[in-house]
Amino acid sequence: MSVPGDIVTERGLLFLGSRLKRLAERMQGDVAQVPERAELQIQPGHYPLLATLDRYGPLTVGELAQAMQISQPAVTRTLSRLVVIGLVEARRQQRDQRHKTVSLTAAGRAALLRSKLLVWPQVEAAVRDMLAGLAEPLLEQIAAIESRLKERPLSGRALAIPPPAFSIRDYSDELAGAFRDINVEWIESMYRLEPADLEVLEHPRERIIDGGGAILFVQAEGAGIIGTCALRKTGERAFELTKMGVLEAARGLKAGEFLLQAAIARAQAMGAELLYLLSNRKSAAAVHLYEKLGFVHDAEIMQTFGARYKRCNVAMRYRPPLPSADPPR
Repeated sequence: MSVPGDIVTERGLLFLGSRLKRLAERMQGDVAQVPERAELQIQPGHYPLLATLDRYGPLTVGELAQAMQISQPAVTRTLSRLVVIGLVEARRQQRDQRHKTVSLTAAGRAALLRSKLLVWPQVEAAVRDMLAGLAEPLLEQIAAIESRLKERPLSGRALAIPPPAFSIRDYSDELAGAFRDINVEWIESMYRLEPADLEVLEHPRERIIDGGGAILFVQAEGAGIIGTCALRKTGERAFELTKMGVLEAARGLKAGEFLLQAAIARAQAMGAELLYLLSNRKSAAAVHLYEKLGFVHDAEIMQTFGARYKRCNVAMRYRPPLPSADPPR
């Protein structure tokens, strides 16, 4: 028996809607591997709704349908799945008890951040790569897209794209909330907030900037601020590296290493002769990073500064690596 032909392709104009739907399903099924690699439960078809809430904030089902230009039943079906996996919540607000307002949960906001780092840029780059050079009539372009998908799936293109580039931003008062929130997240996940923490987190300008220190932020292209650290001036040429954290959703991308390198360089530019930090053995990954970039354990630092935090059982001093010796001649 001969293999049936592709009637949808043969009658391109008649079945254009079906062909576009088939193409969309193929592309969505293909790129599903990208959020899977990022350890996200999100299906590609869920992203338009999540992105709408991320941009505009809480909306009713009707407002979501209008913003996305799809039917309310279609919105409701997607919402049901997203509620089950804990990424959105629907509540009746005080302002209008007749309608439920849909919003992202904390888990949803974290998942969107991770998606902006490890899914969206890669998929956009993959589609751009696949479409490069197309300039034929619509049906021929669709055929070319189908052919290119067959040759190299979107997942193969997307998974080869690296995470977005990092950059450093300096403190401004509009970033005070990010400084607090990032640090509260990591401290409360492992320890308890202490008075010394709150003193800095609630008054970053007064406690850090005005005292001659600096606060740095690491920003990921397309995802915003994902990490921060501070250099607190504690002497004429002495600085404490403190309040360094990266959002949980953005860990594993070496943003912390990028930020720490920038902080060390900034401290040196500010004339630091002593750069030290206080930590805890429980923060094993952070301590390993400090060791990697030149910090060494120091009993004198512990004795002099360790009492600042109850949780402190690690004290380290930065020792710049010695320049490599010239090879023998």
